[in-house]
Amino acid sequence: MVSNYEILFRLLLAAFLGGVVGLEREVHGRPAGVRTYLLLCMGSALIMVVSEFLFLKFQVQGDVLRADPGRIAAQAVTGIGFLGAGVIMHYRDSIRGLTTAAGVWVACAVGLAVGAGFYLFGSAVTALTLISLVGIKAFERHLKKDWYKEMTVVSKDEAEQFTRIQEVIQRHEFDIINFSLRKDLERKEFRAGFLLRVRAMHPSREVLGEILALEGVRSVELDF
Repeated sequence: MVSNYEILFRLLLAAFLGGVVGLEREVHGRPAGVRTYLLLCMGSALIMVVSEFLFLKFQVQGDVLRADPGRIAAQAVTGIGFLGAGVIMHYRDSIRGLTTAAGVWVACAVGLAVGAGFYLFGSAVTALTLISLVGIKAFERHLKKDWYKEMTVVSKDEAEQFTRIQEVIQRHEFDIINFSLRKDLERKEFRAGFLLRVRAMHPSREVLGEILALEGVRSVELDF
């Protein structure tokens, strides 16, 4: 039987490891921070300790067992999906919170591992999680990737004006994936909406000024 001191050590270690991962998320302003990760990891460790205790308490002589030690832990892994779903937010055409949700799931796994006594593996996964969150994020800043942006342009309805706007967008290496056009006959203006794609480290904002410089353009909105 595991001693009380051993159980307390497992819970404290799980709380520390969960808090370390949560600190990285907290610094970056994510909805699940230090407290969420700490409580989650520590609670998962306690669940694993209880599972182990029930396994030892209800086993019989020999190799025949009357309890499944992994049943409670399995329910924790399943239930954590509800908490992870709560930190995923949809904003326009982008989704935020997937990394935080994955971190919540990993924190649960770390807590279960530490609760089962696998200190080395729990600590190693925590270190690898921090490396992936911090190190890979720094690498991604220098990586050219596809950015999808929405642009809205309001302009006077003049001949060839829409074509001129398209030419400026394409000159800045934006690909027009889709567009919409709505005309106001009373004001003699149109509102054009563009879904753009560009491959770059950081999308250029110079396209905004160049479109605004076109005669007849009244406003430009570009989501960065």
